[in-house]
Amino acid sequence: MQGKVIAVTGGFGALGRAVVEAARAAGCEVAAIDFVAAPAADGGGVLRIGDVDLADPDAAERAMAGVVARFGRLDALVNVAGGFRWQTLEDGPFAGWGDLYRMNVLTAAAASKAALPHLASGGGAIVNVGANGAVKAAAGMGPYAASKAGVHRLTESLAEEWKGKVRVNAILPSILDTPANRADMPKADPSDWVSPAEAAAVILFLASDAASAVTGALLPVTGRV
Repeated sequence: MQGKVIAVTGGFGALGRAVVEAARAAGCEVAAIDFVAAPAADGGGVLRIGDVDLADPDAAERAMAGVVARFGRLDALVNVAGGFRWQTLEDGPFAGWGDLYRMNVLTAAAASKAALPHLASGGGAIVNVGANGAVKAAAGMGPYAASKAGVHRLTESLAEEWKGKVRVNAILPSILDTPANRADMPKADPSDWVSPAEAAAVILFLASDAASAVTGALLPVTGRV
């Protein structure tokens, strides 16, 4: 991975930060892109691009152009940007279905569309973040699971469309050990969960030349759950 240029959407969140840190440790040049404002300091040599609505194709294109302008190329895109909401169909707001589709599917689609011309110029990789909970949805997981299932199908479709040019894979985590999940599930045992660093390691493998023969994979990353 030494010298590779990687763009990470959702790069300011728990998993995004772990991917950025792991990529930097592996010798990559990294751009972190997020919906929220960028931190004031540009620490660690990371290009941080904030205030980007990644579900907007034009905004995503501007962000990717900024990455290429800074580093001269793009070798891999990691689509971490997304969101979660627990709600039942009966009691939850119907708008939540569209919100999660936008946060999870459209961000990955728009960022991938913006990155593909740059990735294809030298062969590259896209790694999406799906969800193990979208393989079989539990109660209250309908909108989230439906949107993450869309990420799975997007991954498979792009892998076929760009076979031989750009590899496209996804990880399917169970529960990530983040402060938000600990707060939401105070009685659970987080030692069974997947740490962001563990998930980031799998993401970097899929983005690396070591996974050159892998495309269209939906890789479960479920820890001990």
